[in-house]
Amino acid sequence: MVNEPEKAALTLRGDWQLGILPIKNIIALLESHGIAVFRLPMEVKEVDAFSFYHDGRPIVFLNTAKSAERMRFDAAHELGHLVLHSDDKNVLENMKDKEHEADRFASSFLMPREAFVVMAPNNLNLPNLISYKKYWKVSLAAMNYNLHTNGLLTDWLYRSNCIEFSKQGYNKLEPEPIEREQPILLNKIIKVLLEKEGRNFYENIDFGYQILDDITFKLISKNTKPRLKLL
Repeated sequence: MVNEPEKAALTLRGDWQLGILPIKNIIALLESHGIAVFRLPMEVKEVDAFSFYHDGRPIVFLNTAKSAERMRFDAAHELGHLVLHSDDKNVLENMKDKEHEADRFASSFLMPREAFVVMAPNNLNLPNLISYKKYWKVSLAAMNYNLHTNGLLTDWLYRSNCIEFSKQGYNKLEPEPIEREQPILLNKIIKVLLEKEGRNFYENIDFGYQILDDITFKLISKNTKPRLKLL
């Protein structure tokens, strides 16, 4: 079905009672619906994100080396895979099509057409585009693509914007970046574990403290009081 990813995104928004306005914190949203969210270790540069099920529990890994806006899109993209492709037996089959479907899901989930089109500024100049992308908390590139997909930009204007963004360096460094989102539930869990178990809960982990701290968004080190040294 042509509009299946978009329909699935809007259906899920309805099921989760999100309305049609911007999502405040997509990581916290995924957590609140039973999806565990972790961070890829810092040395992993070549992977944007990935998701899978472990014992029936959906798990998402994100790359925080990306911009905050890109990380939000990656989170929505992986949610798309979990919703659209969880029943696929052959994960590697038709990967290009699946990636495109997950992108379409992410665009519709983050920028639902009903509100996105109506609220778009009449003058789509660069300052207004930057302001509008901040409102939806997406990248300038994702904003430009969605405007074009929804018929608000001609092919020529879309391509012109792509060239201008590249010239300004916006493809590498997002203009007026949003604040990076953090897990809320995971942070609460780590605080409770530290209060109850202290350092015992991570000191005996096989793969080590550093990796555990990395994949939990550095929340262990942020919540651990430094040891006092006697002089």
